[in-house]
Amino acid sequence: MARGERRRRAVPGEGARTMERAARGGPGRREGRVSAARGAAGGAALAVVVLSLALGLSGRWALAWYRARRAVTLHSAPPALPPDSSSPAVAPDLFWGTYRPHVYFGMKTRSPKPLLTGLMWAQQGATPGTPKLRHTCEQGDGVGPYGWEFHDGLSFGRQHIQDGALRLTTEFVKRPGGQHGGDWSWRVTVESQASSTSALPLVSLFFYVVTDGQEVLRPEAGTKGQLKFISGHTSELGDFRFTLLPPTSPGDTAPKYGSYNILWSSNPGLSLLTEMVKSRLNSWFQHRPPGASPDRYLGLPGSLKWEDRGPSGQGQFLIQQVTLKVPFSVEFVFESGSAQAGGNQALGQLAGSLLTQALESHAAAFRERFEKTFRLKEKGLSPGEQALGQVALSDLLGGIGYFYGQGLVLPDMGAEGSEKVDPALFPPVPLFSGVPSRSFFPRGFLWDEGFHQLVVQRWEPRLTWEALGHWLGLLNADGWIGREQVLGDEARARVPPEFLVQRVAHANPPTLLLPVAHMLEGGDSGDLAFLRRAFPRLHAWFSWLHQSQAGPVPLSYRWRGRDTALPTLLNPKTLPSGLDDYPRASHPSATERHLDLRCWVALGARVLSRLAERLGEAEAAAELGPLAASLEAEEGLDELHWSPELRVFADFGNHTKAVQLKPRPPQGLVRVVGRPPPRLQYVDALGYVTLFPLLLRLLDPKSPHLGPLLDVLADSRHLWSPFGLRSLAASSSFYGQRNSEHDPPYWRGAVWLNVNYLALGALHHYGQLEGPHQAQAAKLHNELRANVVGNVWRQYQATGFLWEQYSDRDGRGMGCRPFHGWTSLVLLVMAEDY
Repeated sequence: MARGERRRRAVPGEGARTMERAARGGPGRREGRVSAARGAAGGAALAVVVLSLALGLSGRWALAWYRARRAVTLHSAPPALPPDSSSPAVAPDLFWGTYRPHVYFGMKTRSPKPLLTGLMWAQQGATPGTPKLRHTCEQGDGVGPYGWEFHDGLSFGRQHIQDGALRLTTEFVKRPGGQHGGDWSWRVTVESQASSTSALPLVSLFFYVVTDGQEVLRPEAGTKGQLKFISGHTSELGDFRFTLLPPTSPGDTAPKYGSYNILWSSNPGLSLLTEMVKSRLNSWFQHRPPGASPDRYLGLPGSLKWEDRGPSGQGQFLIQQVTLKVPFSVEFVFESGSAQAGGNQALGQLAGSLLTQALESHAAAFRERFEKTFRLKEKGLSPGEQALGQVALSDLLGGIGYFYGQGLVLPDMGAEGSEKVDPALFPPVPLFSGVPSRSFFPRGFLWDEGFHQLVVQRWEPRLTWEALGHWLGLLNADGWIGREQVLGDEARARVPPEFLVQRVAHANPPTLLLPVAHMLEGGDSGDLAFLRRAFPRLHAWFSWLHQSQAGPVPLSYRWRGRDTALPTLLNPKTLPSGLDDYPRASHPSATERHLDLRCWVALGARVLSRLAERLGEAEAAAELGPLAASLEAEEGLDELHWSPELRVFADFGNHTKAVQLKPRPPQGLVRVVGRPPPRLQYVDALGYVTLFPLLLRLLDPKSPHLGPLLDVLADSRHLWSPFGLRSLAASSSFYGQRNSEHDPPYWRGAVWLNVNYLALGALHHYGQLEGPHQAQAAKLHNELRANVVGNVWRQYQATGFLWEQYSDRDGRGMGCRPFHGWTSLVLLVMAEDY
């Protein structure tokens, strides 16, 4: 997953300082502002190279400058999405959304300068001192389980959050109208699940609105710190109004007594909102409902006097605190001026019984559409498994985010540019993307996103067009896309500085082509129209991968960016492959041939060749067709990757199995290389990489190699477990081994859903094709499907979460949670949709 080392949390603000240093100096100082230049920049750079050579300047310097320039220049191909595709004029139903996956509940607009809203909460008096303020999803904050019961990706969602004895339900629904994205309403319900009702907890909810300096907010004061409403205006939203309605008992309309506090200040920065509120919760107030004894609580001491006015254009942070005893519900309503004028006012405010009706109507429509799309009930799945499928889809859709900012890029200087080069700022770009995990990886990852969109595309193709179009918008002049996108202050604050920089030499598995292949097979006119617009960029991206990762012999490929052979590492990692610590050749070298990468390139050539033919792109088809045929020819794959000794496909490189970590004080664990010494040979590391010709369906159903691969897959001594296929064979010397003293095993035995999904798709594929292994493949498919679905369901029942990976020994969820990214593929496994 290319993130195994990223388990250290950054100091807040450290990533931002790294960005600032890049902006002040180094070759990227001005390159980060070249978005307007696009294709012209490449020509200008070439002219500089020619001129420098003519003047007798160093050709090496000129080439280095040229490469650095192209690294941070956007590609000149036409965009895959229409102009202003994120605007309310073009996509009004997508303008507002829960596009802040790292917070428990919040909404924003799809805009480079968005209006943001969010929720915080705290249980008063539950612990001594300042109450625990909940806001951002954190791995170790004790909240959970939490996640979306329903989320349709467009206009409706219902989420449940368990925080100790408190259960919060957050719901939203949008109502179209006007020219600015329409209206929306929230309902937040807080209940206690404690066995005793003698001491109902006192809870504070904090509803906030944040601007970046462009918007105007005008709060209207009520009595005792309660806001009547907040009105405002922006160029994108026109006139609008927020209203926080009085709390009620759940399911009731009678108001319930609440105490109110407010804070209105300058925007401290999105990554600092939580700390600012914590620091202001320093005054004691009394909550005194009529006829009841008072309770003390910590509240915000502010007023509607403008506090801490910051620099002009810094933005505003307006937050309303409401405190009362559970159980209760609070509704927060956003009304667009143009929507109200266009007829929504006559419909009545989307609150109370109207909001209840809208939520129930959307929930019923979701259930009906879900069954029609995935047919889990029809396939005999239990009600609990059907609910798991709905959660898998909803958590994935509810995790979609909208990001905007500049990434840090390290140019590829090649052999000619071995001197130190500073990272450069990429142009400001937007990204609309799913995320692997709201708590731990709330940003875009390239190879994860292809798997995400396999699920999303079945549900709402337009969301997939938007996501793929945004990812393809990140292409630089050479066709490279950074594998991890850290865009904006909120994203940077959660990433250690050493992982902010994306290296132009490094690739990632081209999984975006998986949903492209599914669209191509379906032949929907809307999908084909999108693919026609996207084809030049897809072609450029694939061409970069094919050329930049070429291996030592024709039609071989090598992942650039393996770790160097440090004395503390058992086996240097290959983060760009996505499989991180999966064992490769023990001694990295340019002689390596990586099996999985060759299979990914073969898949890319096949998909794009067929797409070019379908679109009538004759020149591209003439280029891609022969390449696809060569890469799919089994004799070529055999020559480069079949090991007669191991009787499986394998990597090739400078390798020895005689490596191990041994304690050596005071250094700790260090790598010791014994005998035999490394030599050029096939790498004995039976696991997911071994299966790639099968996983990507590159083998003929009558292939003599298909049977041995199925046997290895089905052998419990190797890859088969009762919970899914292991990432590394139990028979491997690397199985379950740490890679360093501080680096536990990641892809060394655990069960991962994305690769199990590919395996199930391949088994289903070969189980339907006539051949000597048809019956074996079909049988293995049924058994593996039962194992995978059964274990994910049991772990969800036990913990309430989908997990990053699962133990091959006892099936328990491991890694981070919730992991609603590619683990959501369990839905397609249940649906047998490959």
